[in-house]
Amino acid sequence: MDKNPNDLLQKAFFTGLIGIVLCLIPIISLLLPSIPREKVFFLKGFGILAQLTALSMVVLVLRVRKLDKTIKDKAKRMLIVLSVALLYFFLT
Repeated sequence: MDKNPNDLLQKAFFTGLIGIVLCLIPIISLLLPSIPREKVFFLKGFGILAQLTALSMVVLVLRVRKLDKTIKDKAKRMLIVLSVALLYFFLT
C-alpha cells in the first residue's frame, strides 16, 4: 500500500468524488421520468461504499506522525466534506 500522504489524499479525493457522483445519479433519476428508478437505485450503495473507502484513506493520512501542517489541514477539510456528504446521502 502506498504510504505517501499526498498520493493517499489524491486517491481519497477521487474516490470520494466518484462516490458523490454515484450517489447523485439516483437522486437525479427521481427528477427525470425517462430513467427507470429501479435500475439506478443500486448505485447509491456503491457510492456510499466509495465514500467510506475515501474516509478511511483520509483517516489513515491523519494518523501519520510528523505530518506537514498543510497536508494535515487538507485532510481535515476533506474529512469534514466527506462526512457531511455521507450523512446527506444516508438521510436521502
